[in-house]
Amino acid sequence: MTSTTQNALSTKIGRRSFLKMAAIAGAFGATSSFASENVTRPATAEEVKNPFPGSKEVKTICTACSVGCGITAEVQNGVWVRQEVAQDHPISLGGHCCKGADMIDMVRSEVRLKYPMVKEAGQWKRISWDTAYERISKKLNSLRETSGPDAVQFLGSAKMSSEQAYYFRKFAAFFGTNNTDHQARI
Repeated sequence: MTSTTQNALSTKIGRRSFLKMAAIAGAFGATSSFASENVTRPATAEEVKNPFPGSKEVKTICTACSVGCGITAEVQNGVWVRQEVAQDHPISLGGHCCKGADMIDMVRSEVRLKYPMVKEAGQWKRISWDTAYERISKKLNSLRETSGPDAVQFLGSAKMSSEQAYYFRKFAAFFGTNNTDHQARI
């Protein structure tokens, strides 16, 4: 036997420590048996068929990347409440990757950015889309005038389709730079 094993076996537990541990174990056992009684029930046939009464199914495309897998979104009062894999979709053939399976959580996230924001005096403030476009275009023009077009790099997205990537690359060329890349390489 090793010295560690001998030390563990020779360690004595006092009466008070033993009673404390026994009380904790008893309390855990009692509460877990209460917690497991009648907590869940089988879903009714109607709940399985339509858990959100009045909702409608909308066939859509996953936006996690540019593959374009199919999603059947269940929408109730304009809110995406549930999703299923589009079994008949010609691209995904009834499958999802881990990002696509989580798409509803990304869309419904409370930390998702839904409109332009700017930090002023240490606080985030909502601004209009027109104001955001104006600020971005002024900053890009200023950078091009002061430092040249190669001072800017345009970084693509895995969510872009081939056509979007084409326009993105054309925009960079019209701006005057070849500094483009794709986020998957970084």
